Amino acid sequence: ANMAAAASELLTGWCLFGLALLAILIFCWVYVRKYQSRRESEVISTITAIFALAIALISSALLPVDIFLVSYMKNPNGTFKDWADANVSRQIEDTVLYGYYTLYSIILFCVFLWIPFVYFYYEEKEEDDGNTCSQVKTALKYTLGFVTICAVLLLIGAFVPLDIPNKNNSTEWEKVKLLFEEFGSSHGLTALSFSISSLTVIGMLAAITYTAYGMSALPLNLIKGTTSAAYERLENTEGIEEVEQHLSRIKSKCRDGRPLSSRDRRTVQQLEERLRTLRRRERHLESIEKSWCTKFCEAIRPLKIVWGVFFIIVALLFTVSLFLSNLDKALHSAGFNSGFIILGTNLTNPLNMLLPVLQTVFPLDYILITTIVMYFIFTSMAGIRNMGIWFFWIRLYKIRRGKTRPQALLFLCMILLLIVLHTSYMIYSLAPQYVMYGSQKYLVQVRLLFVFLLDQCIVTRSYLFLHKFWFFSAAYYFGNWAFIAVFLIGLIVSCCKGKKSVIEGEVDEDDSDMSDDELSVYYR
Repeated sequence: ANMAAAASELLTGWCLFGLALLAILIFCWVYVRKYQSRRESEVISTITAIFALAIALISSALLPVDIFLVSYMKNPNGTFKDWADANVSRQIEDTVLYGYYTLYSIILFCVFLWIPFVYFYYEEKEEDDGNTCSQVKTALKYTLGFVTICAVLLLIGAFVPLDIPNKNNSTEWEKVKLLFEEFGSSHGLTALSFSISSLTVIGMLAAITYTAYGMSALPLNLIKGTTSAAYERLENTEGIEEVEQHLSRIKSKCRDGRPLSSRDRRTVQQLEERLRTLRRRERHLESIEKSWCTKFCEAIRPLKIVWGVFFIIVALLFTVSLFLSNLDKALHSAGFNSGFIILGTNLTNPLNMLLPVLQTVFPLDYILITTIVMYFIFTSMAGIRNMGIWFFWIRLYKIRRGKTRPQALLFLCMILLLIVLHTSYMIYSLAPQYVMYGSQKYLVQVRLLFVFLLDQCIVTRSYLFLHKFWFFSAAYYFGNWAFIAVFLIGLIVSCCKGKKSVIEGEVDEDDSDMSDDELSVYYR
């Protein structure tokens, strides 16, 4: 009966997982179609963006599943369940491990091969519309550099282990043989872990740039709302009248046949560009003012405020917990050479206090972890959307509804893939013991002065990927401090800024008049 009940619960879990996959695919399709440009959309880039975004979301959902499975194999009293013998436990662990292998291998494939190839293919297509074979060759040439980097990372992780016995009398061949034996014993885990950790460091930089800002900007934008379309339209009309009057005054100088000076000609050109932009804004504002979507958003305005308050509470909970966790590492860890890793928790933080309480009511603790993970993803999307894609001080692309270029969508999905890799370590920083063992308890028996552990806890598979190399852990530690600092700066900036325009980022001076046709579909 117990076996049947367990099988039924596992089957239900797999059905829910399948429904979650379907929901993720639908969301990714809607999200990509919402932001991609209609004039520049391509089938291959659209499929690539949807697939990469789906992999990012599925990978983020694997951590709660991992924690649930190691917790599900034990009873509340610390003993293993009847069906969870050594073989079954090993099968479950291997299944989760293979899941990480598969998803992380797909991430490597996307980051180092698929996305770069599609990106460079369309970059070449814009420059040379003639020869498809030439475009493919050029894209492969640039992609080869990314593949080389991936191969180097895998080789470093596979054949440069951290602990090699120091035998002075060993020959070079014995040392090489030892490297291959260690690689075989780890089943490639070390190589994949090193490659993924390298990408996670890049994801950490992306999270510091985009997620930290998105965590402050998204809630405050929901709370403050946007300016009224009617008020903006009135201001825009006044701006059009002022520009037209200025143009008339300048052009009146040449009514008697005298040519305009070079300074006046430059001024006229600037004013005409400004006038075109204002007229495009007028058309957008008129469409928004009449659209049913605007009326619906006004009706749910109280709900947006509630969501904004909820998101800012989650952000503050996240930041305070991260600060206390990092402070604990600074005070009680062995230092830089150990990667600032500590065993146990010396300073409690709100999340560490909340999770044990929620464990008493299944599945509230998993809902909280899943909520934090998904919040991390959606705030990353908000940060990228608000800031655009930058390379240091150079702005490469803007993310705008209905006007995002295929290359920008590919960049967005790659950044999200990297941020998702960093999410697991961020959650570990907040609740290390929970991420390692879930809600497991161990049974102890005290005899005289000795304590005997009757059952050991099972470590989550995600932990194996997180702490193979101490120097990556040290980098994550310093990255957490930078994340907190950027969040606080973003919070101050977001509080000082006024309400966003109702057409924020929708109209730029470099847009063509044809771009208005792309956006009109959203405002009907």
